[in-house]
Formats: sequence, structure tokens, C-alpha cells
Amino acid sequence: MKRLLLACLTLTASLPAYALSSSHCGSYQCPTGAANNNDVVNRSIYVLSNNRTTKFADWVAYKVTPQTIDGPSRSRSWKADPLIASQYTLEPDDYQDAHAVIHTDRGHQVPLASFSNTNAWADTNYLSNITPQASNLNQGPWVKLENKVRDYVRTGANVYVVTGPLYEYAYATLPMADETHQIPSAYFKAVFTISNAGWVNASGFIMEQSSSRYDSYCGKEVTINEIEQRTGLNIMPTLPSYKEYAVEDRIGGLTNELGC
Repeated sequence: MKRLLLACLTLTASLPAYALSSSHCGSYQCPTGAANNNDVVNRSIYVLSNNRTTKFADWVAYKVTPQTIDGPSRSRSWKADPLIASQYTLEPDDYQDAHAVIHTDRGHQVPLASFSNTNAWADTNYLSNITPQASNLNQGPWVKLENKVRDYVRTGANVYVVTGPLYEYAYATLPMADETHQIPSAYFKAVFTISNAGWVNASGFIMEQSSSRYDSYCGKEVTINEIEQRTGLNIMPTLPSYKEYAVEDRIGGLTNELGC
């Protein structure tokens, strides 16, 4: 059952069996297929589905617009998410020594820079939106793709992004964490636009934790269908079947727009 937290204008609940409707996900609704006991947190700049077992979000969805970007420089002050019970999420101390021991950064799923011009920018620093991301990936192809999304938005486009983890092999554990957790082996991004008529242009990407800092994000492009097969998610669950092939089963929907 959902409960409305008026003070924060935020909805937290067990993940519903039906597709969640949110402006962050566009007209074809938020992903389905995550764990049944996940906690959904719906904030003004993103919505996420936090997995109680892994301690990380199975998916995060957000909408980047010309009005949300290009704000002033903002700080990174990490905090546990107050809307998730402490036993189901991580705290700042859990990341102690992670960079030195397993060479990971605190990787934003929703990038701070995409919402630096909003009053809610600090919400990107909650640890429900963070995962241990290999430094070479985080500072290489991952951030380069985020930058290209913002470049495209500067042309006047509104861009939707759904991002999240894959768990295909054991990667590492946080050396100082006192909760059980599972660090992802890779990450996905589904980047798409939706026209006023409801037509979708989309590109998908999967980036392994072993990626080089100098890898091209363009070489990581996959179909949305491959993301769904490897994660068990349905990224746009109410997308009509007659649109699925053109959107989910092809490469290059936003290739030019993203600089590939």
C-alpha cells in the first residue's frame, strides 16, 4: 500500500505489480519486473525502485530538460535515504575505503549535473541513487554519455533516461559495509525521447565495471530488448506492440543526437 509523505511530496511503497505512472518515465510508464518487495521513492526530479537485498536501485528514471541543467556548481554531501528503512539501504560509512581497496567511486545513477538548476539537486546525493562504480567507468564512458545527453538537451529536447544495474557475476564488496549487499557487475542506460504524437526514439547502452576510462560509450550501445532480457525489466511496459520493433529491437535510435 502506498503512503503519501506530504512533507516531502514523496511516495514510498512496495513496488506495484502494475506499471507505475510517473512524469519521470514518460507516457509509457515506469519499468516493471523488479523485485516484489522493492521500495519505490518518487521525488520531484526522479523515481527509483530500491532493492532491499542488493541495497541498490533496480532502476532509476528521470527526465532531463533545458530548465533542469546548467545551474551553478553543487556539492556532494552523501546521506542515507530517509525514506528507506535503514536495514534496506546503505549509509555514508559503508563506503569508507572503497576507492582505495576496490577502486570504486560513489557513482550517481541520476547525475547531479542534470539537475543542478533545480532546488532539488541535493536529492541526487542520497545513497539510494548511488552505487559503487569502478572509477574508470564512472570517470570515462559513463560520464561522457551523461554529458552527451545534456548536450542534446541544450538543443531544446526533453530526454528521458532509465538506468540501473546488472548482476551477472560477482564483482566486489564494500570493505567497511556492515550490511549485506551486492555490487553490480555492469550498468545500463535507456535514453529516449517521446514526441507529442507518442512516437519514441531510443538508444540503449550496457557498460561493464571492467570498462576502460578511454572506452567510447558508442561502442557500448545495445538494443532496449537486450537490456530487458539481461535485467528482467520491461523498460516501457505500456508501449504498444506495434511500436516495439522500431523502438526496442534496433540500434541507433538516438545515435546522431548522442554524438555516435
